[in-house]
Amino acid sequence: MKHTKRPRLATVVLNKLNFISALCLCLLITGASQPARSQTLESYREQGRIILGVIKSDIKKNYYDPSFKGLDIESKFQAASEKIKQATSVNEVLALIAQVLIEFDDSHTFFIPPRRVSRVEHGWQVQMIGNGCYVAAVQPGSDAEAKGLRPGDRVLSLEGNAVRRANLWKLQYIIYVLSPRASIKVEVVKPDKQKLKLEIAGKVYEGKIVTSLQTGMSSDWDNLIRNAQTEARLNSHRYYEMGEDSFIWKMPSFDLTNAQVDELMGKAKKHNSLILDLRGNAGGSEETMLRLIGHLFDRDIKVGELKRRKEVKPLVAKSRGDKAFKGRLVVLVDSDSGSAAELLARVVQLEKRGIVIGDRTDGSVMRSKHYDHQLGASLMLLYGVSITDGDIIMSDGRSLERVGVKPEELILPSPEDLSAQHDPVLSRAAALVGLNIAPEKAGTLFPVRWKK
Repeated sequence: MKHTKRPRLATVVLNKLNFISALCLCLLITGASQPARSQTLESYREQGRIILGVIKSDIKKNYYDPSFKGLDIESKFQAASEKIKQATSVNEVLALIAQVLIEFDDSHTFFIPPRRVSRVEHGWQVQMIGNGCYVAAVQPGSDAEAKGLRPGDRVLSLEGNAVRRANLWKLQYIIYVLSPRASIKVEVVKPDKQKLKLEIAGKVYEGKIVTSLQTGMSSDWDNLIRNAQTEARLNSHRYYEMGEDSFIWKMPSFDLTNAQVDELMGKAKKHNSLILDLRGNAGGSEETMLRLIGHLFDRDIKVGELKRRKEVKPLVAKSRGDKAFKGRLVVLVDSDSGSAAELLARVVQLEKRGIVIGDRTDGSVMRSKHYDHQLGASLMLLYGVSITDGDIIMSDGRSLERVGVKPEELILPSPEDLSAQHDPVLSRAAALVGLNIAPEKAGTLFPVRWKK
């Protein structure tokens, strides 16, 4: 069971939820490739309707709220099934499946579409800082750099849609997961107030079609292995030690085994303070979260009540006892800190164990489980769905869903900080534990890693 990381990456639009579904469908159709060939379109439609039926069954059996947030499940899925019969492309079929789940407006309930043969690397990253969306990083040598996109540029729109913090992840989901495209249209305003409209091309990597081994054709297994290795390197845990004074842990995800958590905390315990950097950490394993919390307290800690469809039970982190870290603790968060990262930060606040600084977190803390499926036998179409199976009610009686964690100190990097690659948040964390790390030095400790 996991507090899973939901898909994220760029931006979206519109204040009212009832417009979101229409937007999703519109973006997918306009961003789609050419319509499928007539001789295969009907098979795509039929596959889509089968997938839709399987997902409906998963939702009805496993969604944590038996009233399904008041949605009429049967009519919603039936309407989508009828629309799929008229779909004109594969992307439109995927859009109609995803649209049903988007209407739940649930951070951890979404469609996981079949893997694409090709992938696109866009070479730039955006992030919400406060209520604004900014370019956070640009890959050297990318088209984004050549077109003049720079860290610190404020993003006004992507693909013609105004950026909003509340539904940023929905547009990222559409553009990067459901309907990948070779280029993205972006409107930005420079720090000097100059407005630019750019179309930025990504780098497309063509893959092989994975086929049945019974045919004697080779699969793309080697590329899958290489991509997995690359992802592991890009998202690895990093740390920086300042003598005996402080251990700074850049934790990108809750994806470690208990032994790995123990190993890193063993290193941290040799220092007087721990700066735990959860910025950009979208969550991960519940077990990892509980293990880490257990290392931060000399007593068992009740994280909260897990509220599921048919039960409510306590979620408890078992203390490591004498092995627990007893030094000073500072936790760093931002708008991309989600799920398990938010729960840990809030526990630190409620138990007065340390101080949380940075930006307000994402507010996506539901507990979910992935259900993986395949369609076909010798030729397999792999897909899945993430379904919320519980909510966490913290010890103060509140859920963090849609609320997030408000830091004790709200520290937001300025456009100038982003442009100069300074890190005032980490610099302030160091000061809180009695150290001096200038923002320019802090910005060099954990540089952005890019795929090559």
